[in-house]
Amino acid sequence: MERSLNPVARWAIYTSWMLSLIGVGLATYLTIGHFSSDKTFLACPDSGLINCAKVTTSSESYFLGIPVAVLGLANFVVFAVLNSPWVWKIQNYWLAVARFALGIVSMLFVLWLLTAELLIINNICLYCTGVHVVTFALFVVLVRVCPIQLGWGVPTSAAQ
Repeated sequence: MERSLNPVARWAIYTSWMLSLIGVGLATYLTIGHFSSDKTFLACPDSGLINCAKVTTSSESYFLGIPVAVLGLANFVVFAVLNSPWVWKIQNYWLAVARFALGIVSMLFVLWLLTAELLIINNICLYCTGVHVVTFALFVVLVRVCPIQLGWGVPTSAAQ
């Protein structure tokens, strides 16, 4: 049985795609910085609260042995595909669920990373903060439109 999906506003499609592409850019920069032998590559202050090198080289910059920057890049590449206007047009229930679930998981991971930065490392990274802001904005867009698109507890007439 094919599940029908409600239409999604154009603003949400293009906003989610642009945020995903911005995330790819930031995550690419952080990934290059992670593997660079030049720890000043990230062009970030290294004293006081803001210290990108300390954050990106901490033990918390790995998750299951994988650099968090690489996970972020993979996450945003998947988001860029799922949030592309062409994939939004595909009327597939499970693609829509995957998009929504990835938004939730990404936001939960960002909350963990913020906790690590503020309570464990005691420093923040400006570029990481950029990724966190983009992830939060993307989460807000997806929480606003995905339940409506999926028809979860929303009358069909309210979705239009």
